[in-house]
Amino acid sequence: MKNKKSNEEELKETLIQVGLRIAKREEGAIFIVGEVDYKPLVEQSVPPFKVTKNPKLLESLALMDGAVIINKKGFLEAYGVMVKSTKTLKNFGTRHSAAISASKKGNLVVIVSEEDKKVRILQEGKIIMQLDALQKDIEKSVSGAVKILETIGAGTIGAIGTGLLVPSLGIALLPGIVVFGSAYYLGRLLTKKFNNSVS
Repeated sequence: MKNKKSNEEELKETLIQVGLRIAKREEGAIFIVGEVDYKPLVEQSVPPFKVTKNPKLLESLALMDGAVIINKKGFLEAYGVMVKSTKTLKNFGTRHSAAISASKKGNLVVIVSEEDKKVRILQEGKIIMQLDALQKDIEKSVSGAVKILETIGAGTIGAIGTGLLVPSLGIALLPGIVVFGSAYYLGRLLTKKFNNSVS
């Protein structure tokens, strides 16, 4: 019997899958789930919709300049908006700076980088997971990545400064997916959870 996905898991999976498609097209995007101050850059003519029900429309809106804002229930709130960034991330552009700032308010942020074709998930001002869109069959690992996010929880994952984008500083749990944080702590936590699920 298959476990039914929660709305939150379904939303994360949709955002990551859409992000991977955008990365493969060598485009960039930023999705913010939660509340954030923003300024619209385009007329908001598309009415709110549940993003998990229409990922193609979500993808089209994400390709515009600016961020896509989604509320915690999974409905589109705004698109093509500018989000104020309060912190810059060395060696990265304005999109990453906006993502770091937006994620500090308890929001989930999914950012797609056109430069390195990576999808990064941020919470609490830290990059907690990175997916490589060029990894063969990466789409098949997305639900596993979401399960890892749900199992570990953002509270136990921390970042390791600006060098955190080096895979050796994270744990590669699935091909093309790196989880960032204290390798020792994450290793112990995941081993314990894995052993408990096997017993």
